[in-house]
Amino acid sequence: MPLPAASGRIVSLGEAMVEFNQVRAGAPNPCRKFGGDTSNCLVAAARQGAPTAYVSAVGDDAFGAMLLSLWRDEGVDVRHVAVDRHAHTGVYFVTHDASGHQFSYLRAGSAASRLGPADLPADLFDGTAFLHVSGITQAISTTACDASFEAIRQARAREVPIAYDPNLRLRLWPLARARAVVRETVASADLLLISEDDAAALTAAPTPDEMLAVLLGWGARTVLLKRGAEGVLLHVDGRRETVPGHAVAAVDATGAGDCFAGAFLARLASGDDVLAATRYANAAAALSTLGHGAIAPIPRPVDVERLLASGG
Repeated sequence: MPLPAASGRIVSLGEAMVEFNQVRAGAPNPCRKFGGDTSNCLVAAARQGAPTAYVSAVGDDAFGAMLLSLWRDEGVDVRHVAVDRHAHTGVYFVTHDASGHQFSYLRAGSAASRLGPADLPADLFDGTAFLHVSGITQAISTTACDASFEAIRQARAREVPIAYDPNLRLRLWPLARARAVVRETVASADLLLISEDDAAALTAAPTPDEMLAVLLGWGARTVLLKRGAEGVLLHVDGRRETVPGHAVAAVDATGAGDCFAGAFLARLASGDDVLAATRYANAAAALSTLGHGAIAPIPRPVDVERLLASGG
């Protein structure tokens, strides 16, 4: 399926949550922030200038109101975000120690986990350049998983390209089920954005090249294997490219992969080719690690262009 040359909106569906982040080890009071991979992705895309729309739900509570305010402030279309009076908005906590950042969640039974295929609006793919799908959405409930597959079906029927990030979270579902769902989704996606850690767990392959071979065997088309500070191994049009990482003084990698996805899709929707969009997204993700939390450090285009121009 050809990727669009013209601009269009980026659509995603899933769960956003309020984040409480312990900005440094031992800090007594965590800072309130926002998170959720699909929300992070759309905010990142919006900050790069792309039109975006979200399919989600929040509780009829203060946290839900905060999220709606965030999206409106960031320019994310919230017409398809429901307010559920019978469920709560999800919350999670981030702590930091010598081994990195750790997550704890209060999301069972959340409003967004109650999403189902019937919640997809009829006009969802009007004027849409990309559908972004996350493995976390597929993992939070069976109905949300069904909604993601229905969105994929509709997108393919409308020839809307699909970008998929498995974003593996084994606290949400067992590896065997995750592998089966991911493999099925990979075969339907046009763009696979996957971290090296997730690829290693899902494919059981020992090296990046072998991971890539397995993913291509599953039917992957264009693959972006994200390797953190090592950059990105890109498979596109039958060839491989390595996009080097950027040396930055990272303090918190929360949401860096989501920033990558949003920046990448925004650049594709604006007319960049896959390689140029990957280079841009790689720089944006690096910059997003310079602050704490998933949303606040997402950079603007001027900052990304500055890093790319510096060669850093």
